Amino acid sequence: MTQPERFPPDDPREWLNRARSNLALAKNRIPGTYLEDLCFEAQQAAEKAVKAVMIKQGIEFPYVHDLGRLLSMLETAGESIPDEVHDAALLTKYAWEGRYPGVMEAVSNEDHAEAVRIAEAVVRWAEERQ
Repeated sequence: MTQPERFPPDDPREWLNRARSNLALAKNRIPGTYLEDLCFEAQQAAEKAVKAVMIKQGIEFPYVHDLGRLLSMLETAGESIPDEVHDAALLTKYAWEGRYPGVMEAVSNEDHAEAVRIAEAVVRWAEERQ
């Protein structure tokens, strides 16, 4: 298996590569894996894709996991955000709540499928902006 080409950390292509990697992990239903962990990977894919767009637009961003906040920053800068990308705000809860036992309810198959669908939409949207 070949690794993706590496780019400097300030290159939006590197952030998109990382987003694609997280998305691949989110989709990979390995036996014994918690769906919460896969939803965390979906959240990370969306977050890194959004940050790739921010880098491309020359927008400095805080290192936060709040996708609603990051998308709001993009909108303030004049970027049009489609509804399916706005749905990424729903993934923010997986950034930390789903990573620790007992903080949130177990994730269902439907929740996981929705998280992957949203992450795919955000990555696609970010790719179109490069």
